[in-house]
Amino acid sequence: MAVPYFIKSLDPRRRGDDEKGTKALNIGGALASLDLMQWLLFLSGFLAWSMDAFDFFSVSLTVPYLSEQFGKDTHDITTAITLTLLFRSLGAVIFGVISDRFGRKWPLVFNLIIVAILELGSGFCNTFEQFLAVRSLFGVGMGGIWGQAAATSLENLPAELRGIFSGALQEGYAFGYLIAAVVDLYLVPGDPHTWRSLFWLGSGLSFGVALFRAVLPESKVFLRAREEARQKGTLLSEKQKTKIFLHEVKLMLKNEWVLCIYAVLLMTGFNFLSHGSQDLYPTYLKTTKGLSSHSATVATIIGNCGAIAGGIAAGWISQRLGRRLTIILFTLSIGAWIPLWILPNSFGALAAGAFFIQFGVQGAWGIIPVHLNELSPAGFRSTFPGVAYQLGNMVSSASAQIEATAGDNLRTTIYNKATGQTEEVPDYGKVQGILIGVVAAFVVIWTLIGDASPAFPFPLA
Repeated sequence: MAVPYFIKSLDPRRRGDDEKGTKALNIGGALASLDLMQWLLFLSGFLAWSMDAFDFFSVSLTVPYLSEQFGKDTHDITTAITLTLLFRSLGAVIFGVISDRFGRKWPLVFNLIIVAILELGSGFCNTFEQFLAVRSLFGVGMGGIWGQAAATSLENLPAELRGIFSGALQEGYAFGYLIAAVVDLYLVPGDPHTWRSLFWLGSGLSFGVALFRAVLPESKVFLRAREEARQKGTLLSEKQKTKIFLHEVKLMLKNEWVLCIYAVLLMTGFNFLSHGSQDLYPTYLKTTKGLSSHSATVATIIGNCGAIAGGIAAGWISQRLGRRLTIILFTLSIGAWIPLWILPNSFGALAAGAFFIQFGVQGAWGIIPVHLNELSPAGFRSTFPGVAYQLGNMVSSASAQIEATAGDNLRTTIYNKATGQTEEVPDYGKVQGILIGVVAAFVVIWTLIGDASPAFPFPLA
């Protein structure tokens, strides 16, 4: 009986599913072979990505404070989230091209400093218009970090470790969100500056990570490629390099346009999964479920613990089952936990739902850095993953606003313990459940269709 093509394409030995046929080797021995600099470079990328999350989710965690500060409702406040995500694609192109041209070190340092300055500025905004403008510029700075962090962290590692470290790197996002939630829980309520203190702290932390990256050396892989060019006598002037690089980008888009479209649509689904399950989640717990701000933040922290566990587990599993099959399995698990995520009313059950939903969402996400890195055309391992990721971010940028708008039109009745009366509130739970269910199905189907070779089961040409 013939094996269907799409099942063959899930074979972990295929190119891209396990770094061009490399089989999973002894993990312990591979870890022992890493030197201190490889660990430090990975840590610098992890921390950069964590600060990206800390700074981004500072808005999600402080929606009630921002609503009170600027006199706007939840729908209006989520405009800031949408604008940040929209402008991230611009940052991905700018900083991705710079990083592939000039190295991993100083572009990332400069990028982090820009983020620190804009995060500081966010905390000094006095009008809603100022806040929207700063968060839009902030999106440009944030957009460059992911591609550079992935290249810095993964390209210097042995192939057999990239799956595990990809999962760990991606969960820097959950780690940053977790730290922001802890700070929001203990610092913001008692600080006279309330929400502003969270943004100011994020600025200082981002600047600290920039200093940490500045004291580390350039990527050995990048230096080796430049040295090979020097030995071959192909080093050119900056003007010639720019001309050739832009020509190569044009050729890459011409020859790999199917792969580019596939990657962008894949990242669209993934970004809807993450932002649809995270950005409005604290507001959902407080508004629809009636939890206190303290309980909602604790549930958010528990959810991020699940995210970290899922990302690391998925990265390890992907070394054995392959990238795409692991993505599919973890995405399928999301559907099983949606009822626990939205139906209960008790803190314990809702926190458990958050843990398992994020275990699946961020588990699948944990494969993405190495998967895109392996799919990336040679010479574009900072530009291609970063731009694909941020273009997907751009398409899904309105996820929080979609949920907020749908919640305004889909209402439910809850009992308010504080007032002793029933009241009608937005049904964010049902809205999130429908959105995540549909998007999870899309991610499974799209991952199944795409072939990491990168040929496709249904030829388009």
